[in-house]
Amino acid sequence: MDKFKRITKRILYIELIILIFLSELYIIRYFFDTYKTKKQSGLLNEIEIDEGVSKENSEQTEENINEEIVKTERMLKLEELQKENDEIVAWIEIEGTNINYPVMQGSDNEFYMNHNYKKQSTSSGSIFLDKDYSWSNVSSNMLMYGHNMKNGTMFRDLLKYKNKSYYNSHPNIRFTTNTYDSTFEIISAFQSKVYNKSDKDVFRYYFYTNISTEEEFNEYAENVKKASLYDTGKAASYGDMLITLSTCAYHTKNGRFVVVARKAE
Repeated sequence: MDKFKRITKRILYIELIILIFLSELYIIRYFFDTYKTKKQSGLLNEIEIDEGVSKENSEQTEENINEEIVKTERMLKLEELQKENDEIVAWIEIEGTNINYPVMQGSDNEFYMNHNYKKQSTSSGSIFLDKDYSWSNVSSNMLMYGHNMKNGTMFRDLLKYKNKSYYNSHPNIRFTTNTYDSTFEIISAFQSKVYNKSDKDVFRYYFYTNISTEEEFNEYAENVKKASLYDTGKAASYGDMLITLSTCAYHTKNGRFVVVARKAE
């Protein structure tokens, strides 16, 4: 009996050691993932652009501005970053928040849920554009996803837009692609969810990945304003370019929090 007790104690002791080891491993990985994710936010600042290229772009005349895209320094840095991974399609930043990341677009909506821009495995994943968005047939709405991370990274700060005071302090989004470096004005912030197929008369914002008609655009714009938690004083009209940012929320099962913005003139 004593021998059985000793064996049992040894087994429990070994299991405890393994549990402690796995816990420490998880903690180390968590902090390492957090470090890697936060490091991305300063990524553009670390990229150096050849002065000759930058000067050449800044000296373009009014005559050829209409013929060519004048590249900002930010656009040039994005191009340098794309040499590392051609699935980097844009850069998104909301000043004064932790949202300051490259935007990915893969062949599916799964890979970048748990991989960063270097295609390294990470629990934080990446900010990514819906796979169905077509750059060759540009629609009026770019739907992007990002995790709601407890460490404050990725799209966690979107949930702060529940409060209008936060919106008042952070009303704009800077969005940079190969063809423009623009400000987008937030027009709506709202709570939603992923609905069941059986749910009727509900607004499935995530169905509007490629808006092709004026009717569809107006339907989306009206629903976005109707769902908003407060009036921003801004609305979208047909012809505007929109971005829609989506993250998980826990106000209900399969909850989502959504922020929609329009490209400023």
